[in-house]
Amino acid sequence: MKVEIWSDFACPFCYIGKRNFEAGLKEFGKDVEVEYRSFELDPNAPVAYDQTMDEILAEKYGMTVEKAKSMNDQVSAQAATVGLDYHFDTMIPTNTFDAHRLLQFAKTKGKSEALKETLLHAYFTESKHLGDHETLAALAQTVDLDKAEVLAMLASDAYATDVRDDEQTGAALGIQGVPFFVINEKYGVSGAQPAESFKEVLDKVWKEENPLTMLDGDGDQCCSGGSCNC
Repeated sequence: MKVEIWSDFACPFCYIGKRNFEAGLKEFGKDVEVEYRSFELDPNAPVAYDQTMDEILAEKYGMTVEKAKSMNDQVSAQAATVGLDYHFDTMIPTNTFDAHRLLQFAKTKGKSEALKETLLHAYFTESKHLGDHETLAALAQTVDLDKAEVLAMLASDAYATDVRDDEQTGAALGIQGVPFFVINEKYGVSGAQPAESFKEVLDKVWKEENPLTMLDGDGDQCCSGGSCNC
């Protein structure tokens, strides 16, 4: 079974959804291939902002900064229920395109899952600047990627096509928001669903694609194959 996950590093529900999915996957208890796909909530976002996260949210939705802060506090409280520590007051908003290119690079090194967790934690908990190449390279180094190689890659346009391909594939599937989970290229789950919901979906897909085969055994019409039905 394979699960592809479209998400963005700047999406607070993507990190929450990741934790819930991981908990559901653990309860599911079977081997699953997981691949993270690229999705940008705002491809036109600048690398550097002169606004706080509360101010950005207030401007985007036409609300007061106080209301935006209240909404972010609610998200932080939701994140805390799955063991995540969000700091919207010190978060550094940025364009995530280069972070996605780094994720694509990490796939070629077998480090994408470790990097995904590292970058999400860096953004939401440590208030790291994911638009800064030096910061990205230093974070990549913590998952055993070569810092000099990462800096050289980021200085080029390498893996830009891979990011765009993921985004186009997602658009073709009708994905308009993240997180979005695609199971075996035919089943879709949208949003940061509870862990038990992910387990239920995984169980359902597994049973559908691995139906029980009944084998006939010796015996009379009532009892055969070690069981009786009359």
